[in-house]
Amino acid sequence: MSNKLDREFFKQSTLTVAQQLLGKKLVFQNIKSYITETEAYIGQDDPACHAAKGRTKRTETMFNDAGFSYVYLIYGMYHCLNFVTESKNFPAAVLIRGVKLLDSNNICLDGPGKLCKYMGITREHNGLDIVISNDFYIEDMNYNPNFITTPRIGISKGKDKNWRYIIK
Repeated sequence: MSNKLDREFFKQSTLTVAQQLLGKKLVFQNIKSYITETEAYIGQDDPACHAAKGRTKRTETMFNDAGFSYVYLIYGMYHCLNFVTESKNFPAAVLIRGVKLLDSNNICLDGPGKLCKYMGITREHNGLDIVISNDFYIEDMNYNPNFITTPRIGISKGKDKNWRYIIK
């Protein structure tokens, strides 16, 4: 029996989704991991959110319904995986910053670029509906870990927001 997360999960507030994704299983093709670190980006009033400058070709996916993947390229070399949250036409998403692989090695991939590179997630995977996909989805493992909250990192604006969540 699968405990795949449904669209209602992703329609919650972005901060709630960012916190509740911790400890959930991320399944991408044959790779399974659990999420250890997230960051929230919320709407056009958040200066660190890509949608702060409005709707563009790059940010179009952020305006989609909740439960879609938003994958973009930074520095021309690193892909970053996000999941769209809240409501259609309200651009918000949760960045997956870290995972722990669920295999015999228990490798931690700390950093959005590292996890996308290891898993093979690219712009090709942008805009996928993870609620209906059988190859790319999030599953509830009934694990609610303790976490800490810190300011977001790797950004130049909006550093005052404590919207980064890390399993202790």
